Amino acid sequence: MSKPVYRRLLLKLSGESLAGPQKYGLDENVLTQLSIELKEATDLGVQLGIVVGGGNIYRGLQGVGRGLDRVPADHMGMLATVINAIALQNVLESHGVWTRVLSAIEINEIAEPYIFRRAIRHLEKGRIVIFAAGTGNPYLTTDTAAALRASEIKAEIILKATRVDGVYDKDPEKNSDAVFFPRITYTEAIQKKLRVLDITAVTFCQDNQIPIRVFNMNVPGNLLRAIRGENVGSLVCSHK
Repeated sequence: MSKPVYRRLLLKLSGESLAGPQKYGLDENVLTQLSIELKEATDLGVQLGIVVGGGNIYRGLQGVGRGLDRVPADHMGMLATVINAIALQNVLESHGVWTRVLSAIEINEIAEPYIFRRAIRHLEKGRIVIFAAGTGNPYLTTDTAAALRASEIKAEIILKATRVDGVYDKDPEKNSDAVFFPRITYTEAIQKKLRVLDITAVTFCQDNQIPIRVFNMNVPGNLLRAIRGENVGSLVCSHK
């Protein structure tokens, strides 16, 4: 295998991507395939941080639509990300990959608290670090958490794993005429309100000059292709 072009990166996994075709809960096949590719990445010497969402279990905005206040609804969403993080950690370690879950809210019996220097140390030791519970604050998405953690650990790129092939002008799963963007600037993504990451996260990446590659994680090998710098999916950066 060719060498990776990145030394340290941040992988953003949506909760929905872990659900597979069932669209709820956790799909064993998805977790297994993901773990195999992540192990291959660490075998190449890549330092990997992962921010995982919780939409396959519970999304805060769903609760708001059902009569809950935003703050407790978001807290419930944070706990959903912890469930996903523990599941991913378990599958990774069954494949021989040392992994640590660091949570932005304290759940000391099952996860380490997020401490910046501890996260860096784990990465330097070759462990995959899974960042759970978002930023620990309501009103902020796990996309924003990904941008924040990527900046803190000095990741060279954010890889956003999705169910589609990259960035489109509208949802390609619902619109057959959706236009694909192989490369687009932060400014264009914000102005066009494209669903890359949320606007706060894209702005944060723009301010800190962290490129974002959006790719389809359901295609075997795509993650490794992205790590090796191949032109897979869509790239969001400062220039075309």
